[in-house]
Amino acid sequence: MATVSIKEVAARAGVSPGTVSNVLNRPAKVAPGTRERVRRAIHELGFVRHGSASTLRAGHSRTVGLSVIDIGNPFFTEIAAGVEEMASERGYAVILGNSAGSRTKEERNLRVLAEQRVRGVLITPSDQDLARLDRLRERGISVVLVDHPGHRPDQCAVAVDDVAGGRAAVAHLLAGGARHVAYVTGPLTIRQCAERRQGALAALEAAGLDPDRLEIVETAAMTARAGERAAGDLLRDGLPEAIFCANDLLALGVLRTLLQAGVRVPDDVALMGYDDIDFAAASAVSLSSMRQPTHQLGRTATELLLDECDNPGTHAHQHIMFQAELVARESTR
Repeated sequence: MATVSIKEVAARAGVSPGTVSNVLNRPAKVAPGTRERVRRAIHELGFVRHGSASTLRAGHSRTVGLSVIDIGNPFFTEIAAGVEEMASERGYAVILGNSAGSRTKEERNLRVLAEQRVRGVLITPSDQDLARLDRLRERGISVVLVDHPGHRPDQCAVAVDDVAGGRAAVAHLLAGGARHVAYVTGPLTIRQCAERRQGALAALEAAGLDPDRLEIVETAAMTARAGERAAGDLLRDGLPEAIFCANDLLALGVLRTLLQAGVRVPDDVALMGYDDIDFAAASAVSLSSMRQPTHQLGRTATELLLDECDNPGTHAHQHIMFQAELVARESTR
């Protein structure tokens, strides 16, 4: 089968070859109607761009990278779905990297993405030291932070206000009558865990309670298995009136262990999660949780990244902060 050329696409669409090239590489420069006409011609003719050649000429590919902390967590899976959806709409593919919370693995993934000449990188950093991302920017690779607030005026970021979310979660538990609250969390070196704890302390203080009464149970991971172990510790040491977990996977593990021990949720212990993953509503006792706009996080971050890639001269960096939404179910009073 003969290879379809850009000239043939241009003739079918009634435009110049340069316009076809712009649609492929700089779509924002082309009027929407013309862009659609060219894309229809590409589809009808079965045109496939020569990826390696275009990459060498442009210095980059039609790909973006996504680096997350834990792709096994449905929270990050949903972010990735939003990223892929927006990237696909703009004619880009996504290369996914999972750091598993390891800075060493994250740096290795970023090195591979740079070697692949990606247009840009979306990243949920494994720690708070972001200087390493400057090396990507020095190579002309745009970077947008995902689920991480921005502090630099020259970089976009999309996040959720985790302090406000943690405060709303614990305020809900206190409104149900709890006075002794435990916070089951992953490592407090993770920004989200630390900020949700900060919000929990603020809720106790606002209610006139001693913030030091917040019992901290720190786990090595944010998984259901870690939640089960944390619940075992709480059962041994004495249960609080309410438990706030830093994510839903921890909460589901806690719930499983409590139910197996004959603890009634929420009559004996109220339980609150964070993220509102699909499993939260489907658990044996439906889980109250703080819902994060995960899909929207992915789409918005990708839109910002591609705007910076396609319009570097006019792009305005933004720090977008979303709010988590309280979803009350059977596990709280």
